[in-house]
Amino acid sequence: MFGNKGQKSASIHTLIGESTRIEGNLYVEGGCHVDGVVHGSVVGDKDPDAFLGVSEHGRIQGDVEVPRLSLSGTVEGNVVVTDRAEFGPTARVIGDVYYNLVEIAAGAEINGKLIHQAQPQAAVSSVNAPEAESATEAEFETV
Repeated sequence: MFGNKGQKSASIHTLIGESTRIEGNLYVEGGCHVDGVVHGSVVGDKDPDAFLGVSEHGRIQGDVEVPRLSLSGTVEGNVVVTDRAEFGPTARVIGDVYYNLVEIAAGAEINGKLIHQAQPQAAVSSVNAPEAESATEAEFETV
């Protein structure tokens, strides 16, 4: 996206179009590109080469856990990226971001904590923890 030096190229296996809405969790292997809306978590932690791209029209209302992320749209939930995260100028995250490497363009908006995790195993994921999901919902209700 920004500086592609030394990065693996991502081939897209799954495309969620702009007029598509997914209700439920999405488990991805390989590359996935979201132009539509996902009401649920997006998980690609079983595939070390998994890649998630979210266009400026894309929206995820749930947690994200993937090795690589290129975000230009919106994520309403916590984000765990074990390899590399790129946030474009129209990216918006409402939640905490756990990352190994991160690149943030001017204009990107992160409404939560940025937490560096040098080792992928140390990343704290709330994707599979139901009690953490409830806490996030409670936080939004009190705001």
